[in-house]
Amino acid sequence: MRWENSVIAQLRWAQKIENLDAKRRVGALLAGKVNHGDVIGFGSGSTSFIAIQAIAETLQQKSISCIAIPTSQEVSFACAALGIPTLSLNDAKPSWAFDGADEVDPGRNLIKGRGGAMFKEKLNIDSAAKNYILVDPSKLVKRLGERFPIPVEVAPTALSFVSARLRSLGAASLELRLGTGKDGPVITESGNMIIDARFDAVEPHLESAIKGICGVIESGLFQGRENLEILVAD
Repeated sequence: MRWENSVIAQLRWAQKIENLDAKRRVGALLAGKVNHGDVIGFGSGSTSFIAIQAIAETLQQKSISCIAIPTSQEVSFACAALGIPTLSLNDAKPSWAFDGADEVDPGRNLIKGRGGAMFKEKLNIDSAAKNYILVDPSKLVKRLGERFPIPVEVAPTALSFVSARLRSLGAASLELRLGTGKDGPVITESGNMIIDARFDAVEPHLESAIKGICGVIESGLFQGRENLEILVAD
């Protein structure tokens, strides 16, 4: 039995979604890959939000079902609103996963994390044998860092220490990410804070170097993964 008139059913994306038509096309392409009984890692962000709606429509049209492993609270709410059951990574391993990206370079390396869920996103991506990264052409770059900094999720007590270590790795600038719908800094899905770190050059070893700093929970840098397929909207 489901709740009647739940506020979760009123869930909408809070901001204007850019390149909406392209995101709908790539969402429909992804939804066609869903098979009955799939356990799917659901990514976060506006592109994933559109894809989740397309998946829900496909499930209804084909009278099939799947289970989602969500990467954020808003994704969990979206699944609840659309009637898609969820599990955690402790309960099940994803058959495959999908997510969006902020930047994708020619080597299929990514920057993600503007939504503050990079830790759970990376867990899903590394747990799945196959991942679909959904982007529109504006997300394709010649080199990582052209448009966006690298988000680094940090335990609150380690902000100063991590900042110093990031500078020693060559960070050109660091900024504590502040909230827009609340006072103070952004709090991640795991209760941490985010330093947005800009690097003039993103070297191949940088993801592991950042992760090796004590106090870093995760970064939004994804390098050298073979389990990614990039789906670009026409």
